[in-house]
Amino acid sequence: MTRQRSSRSSTSRRPAAKPPGKLRIIGGDYRRRQLPVLDRPGLRPTPDRVRETLFNWLGQALYGKAVLDLFAGTGALGIEALSRGAAQVTFVERDRQVAEHISRNLETLNADKGQVTAADAERFLAQPAAPYDVVFLDPPFHQGLAAECCRALETGGWLAADAMIYLETERDLALEVPAHWALHRETHAGETTARLYQRHAR
Repeated sequence: MTRQRSSRSSTSRRPAAKPPGKLRIIGGDYRRRQLPVLDRPGLRPTPDRVRETLFNWLGQALYGKAVLDLFAGTGALGIEALSRGAAQVTFVERDRQVAEHISRNLETLNADKGQVTAADAERFLAQPAAPYDVVFLDPPFHQGLAAECCRALETGGWLAADAMIYLETERDLALEVPAHWALHRETHAGETTARLYQRHAR
C-alpha cells in the first residue's frame, strides 16, 4: 500500500514566504497610503529618503504639470507626483507584469490621471514626442542607458522649454548631459547619486 505524504510535514519543509513589500506615499493627496510592491529581480525602488529630498526640491513645480516616469519600476516617483498635483503622469515600464501592477495601484488610489505604457524606454523615446514638464529617469545601473536616454529626451522633442529632469545613477558614473541642462540639486545615498537638472532652452 502506498502511503500518502503528510501535508503538514511537507508544508513544514517549505521556506517561509517573503512578505510583500510596501510603497509608502510621502506627501500630497495620497499621503501615508501604502501600496504593495512586486517581488521582482532588479526592481529597485527609490529609497524614501531620496524620494523625500527630490520632492522637497521640486516643491510646487509639479502642480498642473505633465510628467514622464521612465523605467517606472514600482511607480513610486510618478505616483508621488500625482499625489502632489501633477496634471498627468505617463509611466513607462518594460516588464509587463510590473506595468500591470502599477495600473492596479493607480486603480486602488482612483488616480485616473496616470497612464501606464508597457514598453522599452528607448523604443518609447524613438516615437513622435509630446513635451513633458518634468521627467523622472531612473534606469538600471551599469547598462549605459542614462546617457542614451538623456540624448533621446533632448533631441526627440520630449522636453518643455524649462523642463526639470531628475536622474538617478550609480554613484561612480561620469555622465555628460546636454550642455543646456543646468544642475539644480544633487545628493548621494549609498551607491546612488541623484541629480535634478533644469533645462534652459537655447
